[in-house]
Amino acid sequence: MRIVLFVILLFGMGFSALAQPANSDCATAQQLCAQQPAVGDNTGANGPLPGYCGTMNLVWYSFTTNSVQGDVLVSLDNINCPDVPGMDNELSLVVLYSTNNSCDPASFQVVSGDPCQTQDSLAFSVLLSGLLPNTQYYVVVAGVQDDGALAPAECPFQVTVGGPGVDVVNVTFDAGPDVTIGEGESTQLAATGGPPYDWSPLSGLSGNGIPDPVAAPSGSTLYSVTTIIDGCTYTDVVNVFVIRRIVPPNTFTPNEDGINDTWEIPGINDYPGAEVLIYDRWGQKVFSSNGYREPWDGTNNGRKLPVGTYYYHIQLNQLEGRSPPYTGYISIVR
Repeated sequence: MRIVLFVILLFGMGFSALAQPANSDCATAQQLCAQQPAVGDNTGANGPLPGYCGTMNLVWYSFTTNSVQGDVLVSLDNINCPDVPGMDNELSLVVLYSTNNSCDPASFQVVSGDPCQTQDSLAFSVLLSGLLPNTQYYVVVAGVQDDGALAPAECPFQVTVGGPGVDVVNVTFDAGPDVTIGEGESTQLAATGGPPYDWSPLSGLSGNGIPDPVAAPSGSTLYSVTTIIDGCTYTDVVNVFVIRRIVPPNTFTPNEDGINDTWEIPGINDYPGAEVLIYDRWGQKVFSSNGYREPWDGTNNGRKLPVGTYYYHIQLNQLEGRSPPYTGYISIVR
């Protein structure tokens, strides 16, 4: 009589016969990816392993630690238990380790302290220390039934893992350091942690599917690279900043008034091996310099050149390699 009455009460309170979640047992545990919240729900769950708070309404998750030991934080939030008379509103969380890498109940050890971490529909987290690297762990979320409740909680929620012991981006997987190049130059990227390596955008890249394509973008570009590790997709980014290494002005006034009398080139002092050539409109060389210690004063062998337009060709010859020359025009104004 009590069993029949309990069933009637359950259906009368809004419960319905729902299919079990796919991850209702250890063998079908849902993979958790570092820093990527997973939406879950234990509604209809009836797992084969009893819950740690006295219920069977449990769902399974798993995560794999990275190669660097460190703390792991497992968080349960966005708990949204329906307001059903007689149903509890608490979820429990426990983290397990299998000593023989199987779903054998006898192999599980609790690594999260109290095997029944709970809150009344409030977000909470469990901090795990001393986990083994490159090791799979299980997270079990179950409904709680206490304080005279007729039924255990069946609620939607969100579960997340993060922290230095499980994070992948910039630990196991890395797009490489940001780099600065000059206009027209190139650099070789250096991602690690794949394969695969899927780069985006492809503009300015020598190829895709490799960790080290050559990047020669026309302007500063943020490249992203994506890989898959333990069934999880991760993306990291690298900035390639494109700059003008020098900024030659296009006019100066060599009239001996002490203002703008020489052709000063901002940034060129950083390149002591720079070669500077200047030509007149007929292609005759009027100035040359290896290094630019003495800025051009608008003369050719001590003779003042006439007002007009001249053309420059500057090769920086930096230590890391030759870059494309800077070319343009410079006007003498008096």
